[in-house]
Amino acid sequence: MLSNLRVALIHEHLAQDGGAERVLLELSKMFPAAPIYTLVYNRQRANPAWRDRNIRPSFLQRLPGGVRYYQWYLNWMPTAVERYDLAGYDLVLSSASSFAKGVITEPKTLHVCYLHSPTRYLWNDTHRYVNELRYPGFLRSLIPFSLTRIRMWDRLAADRVDQFIANSKEVQRRITKYYQRSSTVIYPPVDVGRFTPAAHTGNYYLTGGRLVPYKRFDLTIRAFNRLGIPLKIFGAGPAEADLRAIAKPNIEFVGRIGDEAMNELYRHCLAFLNPQEEDFGITVIEAMAAGRPVIAYAAGGALETVVPGKTGVLFEDQEWEALADTVIRFKPEQFSASTIRDWAMTFGPERFHKQLGDYLELAWKNHQTRLHS
Repeated sequence: MLSNLRVALIHEHLAQDGGAERVLLELSKMFPAAPIYTLVYNRQRANPAWRDRNIRPSFLQRLPGGVRYYQWYLNWMPTAVERYDLAGYDLVLSSASSFAKGVITEPKTLHVCYLHSPTRYLWNDTHRYVNELRYPGFLRSLIPFSLTRIRMWDRLAADRVDQFIANSKEVQRRITKYYQRSSTVIYPPVDVGRFTPAAHTGNYYLTGGRLVPYKRFDLTIRAFNRLGIPLKIFGAGPAEADLRAIAKPNIEFVGRIGDEAMNELYRHCLAFLNPQEEDFGITVIEAMAAGRPVIAYAAGGALETVVPGKTGVLFEDQEWEALADTVIRFKPEQFSASTIRDWAMTFGPERFHKQLGDYLELAWKNHQTRLHS
C-alpha cells in the first residue's frame, strides 16, 4: 500500500551526521523516491550518502552564511519550513527535533512526525541553553524574548501533526507534557551489524559523541582526572577546547574517526561511559553491539536501553564523584559480551523498518477511513 503513495521527507538540516540523520537515512531507504526538504544542506559536512538524493533546501541556503552559520537565522526558520510546497503528497514524514514538524500540509495529506524530542532549547533544557550561550551579557539577555516567540510557534506547530512517533518512552512523556498529544514509541534504528566483539579488551574506558555542553563530558573528565585511569574520547564539537583544557594526560581525544576505527575503540574498551541524559542514546547501543557494557547516568533513554547487571550499570547522581565511585566498583569481567550483543541486536534497522512500516500502513488506512466517513 505504501509503495503507491507520494511521500515527502522533512528534516531540520543536513549539516552534520548525528543520530537524527541516521534515522533519516533509514527513512530514505524505506522511501527512496521521496524528496528530502531541509532548512540547509551542507554537502561537505553531511554524510556522503545524501549526494545522490533529491535534497530540497529552504531559502536559508541562499542567504549569506546560511549553510555554515544557519543558527544566525533561528527566527526565520519557522517561516522557512512553512514555505515548503507540499501540495500533492499523500504522506509527509518528518524527522524532527525542532522545526520540521511545523510544515503545512493539505487536508488529504497524512503527516506523521518521528520526534526525537520536543525542542530542547524551548522546553526541558531552555534555562541551561540560555546560560551556556557564549554571547555578550546584553545580547544574551535578549535571547529569551526570541525563544518565547518561537516557543509559541512550536506549540502551535505540534497541532499540525496528525500522528506522533516518539523515539523513546522518555520522549513520549515530554510529548504528553509539552504538546498534550499521544504518541507511539518506536526506537530508532542503530547500525549494529557493523560492530563486533573482541576476544580481549584493552585497559581504557571510552566515551564520545558530539562534544557539546549538555552531554556532560566535563563530568567524565573530572572523574578520570582523579582516578588517573586511561580514558579515550571520540568526536568533535564546540565544547572540545574547554574539555581539552581541563583534561589530564591520562585522557586522550581521538577526534572524528571512521567506522573501522570506531569499532576498534568500542570492542576493546573496558566499558562505555554515558554521563548525560539522552533522548535515546545511539552510542550506548553501538557499544553494546560491540559486546561492551555501559556505565550510564540513570535518566532518559538509558533507563530503557541499559539493563543493570546484564548490559551495564547505572549511577544515580549526575556528579563526577558518583561516576568515579561507580568506575572504582565496576567489574567488567562480570559481563558477557555475547549477552550484551544479543540485546543490542534487537535495536537494528530491520526491526525499525518492520515496526514503522506496520505503523504507517495502519495510520494510512485509518486516515483514509476518516477522510471518507
